[in-house]
Amino acid sequence: MLGILYFLTLRPHLETSMNDALTEMLRGLRLDGVEYGRCRMATPWATAFPEQEAARFHFIGVGQAKLRKPSGEWLTLTCGDAVLLPRGHAHVLGSGENVTPSPFDNFGKKEVCQGVFDLQCASAGGDTIAFTASMRFNMDNLQPLLQMMPDVMLTSDLAKSDPAIPHLLEAMTREVELNRVGAGGILARLADVLTATLIRTWVEHGCGDSSGWLAAVRNPELGRVLAAIHLNPEKDWNVEELASLMGASRSSFAERFSRIVGESPARYVVRVRMHQARLWLREGMRVTVAAEKLGYDSEASFSRAFKRVIGAPPSQFRRKDAVALEDAAA
Repeated sequence: MLGILYFLTLRPHLETSMNDALTEMLRGLRLDGVEYGRCRMATPWATAFPEQEAARFHFIGVGQAKLRKPSGEWLTLTCGDAVLLPRGHAHVLGSGENVTPSPFDNFGKKEVCQGVFDLQCASAGGDTIAFTASMRFNMDNLQPLLQMMPDVMLTSDLAKSDPAIPHLLEAMTREVELNRVGAGGILARLADVLTATLIRTWVEHGCGDSSGWLAAVRNPELGRVLAAIHLNPEKDWNVEELASLMGASRSSFAERFSRIVGESPARYVVRVRMHQARLWLREGMRVTVAAEKLGYDSEASFSRAFKRVIGAPPSQFRRKDAVALEDAAA
């Protein structure tokens, strides 16, 4: 769902920036909503959210809340505020800084529509309503763009750069206040679009400094090369092919790539491919299938390359439920 919505929110920008490598990468960026929850809390309350692979999103529809960032600092969220933690770091959301938090996983939930739940996190009639979501990127958390994102992205920091953000927040607030039939599903879709808009705005108006990987991806020539690698990680790129994309000789390309990016083209390509493989494995793909998709002659040679880059064997990253299903079928 969000893959389509995200492309639509980017489309005007894409049409005017077709040669922008960062925009090209964003074409392939997709967020898939995993689970959405709506919760009414009575003060005092606090919830501890554990670290997770998926991004975490919160929206305060009624009342206000405090969010303890991964760094330990506290943010105040008022009615209509939303926040995204793109790498899913552990954090606390509560009515105050001195309230002992309850683990999020302890709360019961009642499904109101597919993937959307009412969370039984506090007594009915509470003075705060929050909407929370888990969302997965279709890229590994170690991808440079994700690594560059701040731990916490707050709508109030980005709203001044994109007039769409306040309108989306107003629409979410109305859905919470009116509590009409289907409000949960509509809130989920609005959360999808708002998250996509936050990321686009951050990229366009202030994603880090202009050194290292970002300098390379914004360079018209090197950016083309990086975009090609990231958009097609299944291809076993060689230096000659990459140099031709930049319109340079092999030696001058390799020297310039290594100087700006900080590692050789070959090493970078292998790293991107292994991070893609790790994402596939987390989604349940078998190791043999991942090896075949990346063109390895054997599972053993793929496993060696994977462990060299990631630091652990590929079997360690396979989803437990996928392994259990295969064991049951055997």
